[in-house]
Amino acid sequence: MSVQMEIICVGNELLIGKTLNTNAQWLARRATSLGITVKRITVVGDDVDEIASAVREALERNSRFIITTGGLGPTFDDKTLEGIAKAVNRKLELNEKALEMVRKKYEEYAKAGKIDAVEMTPHRIKMAKLPEGAEPLLNPVGTAPGVFLRIGDANLFALPGVPSEMEAIFDEHVSRMLRKEVGDVAFFEISIYADNIMESTLAPLIDMTMRDNPRVYIKSHPRGAEKKPHIEIHLSTTAKDSKTAKDYIGKALIQLSELIKEKGGKVKLKE
Repeated sequence: MSVQMEIICVGNELLIGKTLNTNAQWLARRATSLGITVKRITVVGDDVDEIASAVREALERNSRFIITTGGLGPTFDDKTLEGIAKAVNRKLELNEKALEMVRKKYEEYAKAGKIDAVEMTPHRIKMAKLPEGAEPLLNPVGTAPGVFLRIGDANLFALPGVPSEMEAIFDEHVSRMLRKEVGDVAFFEISIYADNIMESTLAPLIDMTMRDNPRVYIKSHPRGAEKKPHIEIHLSTTAKDSKTAKDYIGKALIQLSELIKEKGGKVKLKE
């Protein structure tokens, strides 16, 4: 049975189209490469009730891992931890370990001349207020700590919205737990291009190949025009080791390529 994850991205800037949601794409690819199955990606605004609802729904779907991004900073619209606390009926409390992390960051900024003095203002202290029972995760790039909270069988990680900070905390803390959870699982993927074949003609060929190769997931992405079809086909799988994963993909790739050629199409490996 696959280990399932949900991703919740927080921020009004995502909903109005001001900011491209690159965090969701990066997290989905990294998690998949580690053998995790991403079941859902949700985007909500900077609203405590919306955040709480999204977290609560993910928990009700029994997701083993839940990752939120955004909303951990010092400003009034950073409400993710408040939303998480509401979702799991826990209070926000000042976490001394998190407070020390934040303080040390501002001391570093002062030494580097980025700020005049180290003053722990209410807005800065806000970043150290975590849901009861939560553990702060050191942010090697920015100021706001990441947060880990275990809720029953679920593992929730709250990560910053700044991509470089999110990625650093994920690689340092989250990926280690994901690897331990899935064990020795290898992910492998490959893409090919199919020309001179309509997607409607290609669809049953993909269905047939997936039926004969149940461990391989195949998805088509049209890249050309209707009169001149150019379709990218992505094949992916997970297995106990890289050799087995490559064997799964190789078998499916040969079958699908032959079926496409039988219909007059052309196949080319994506470089």
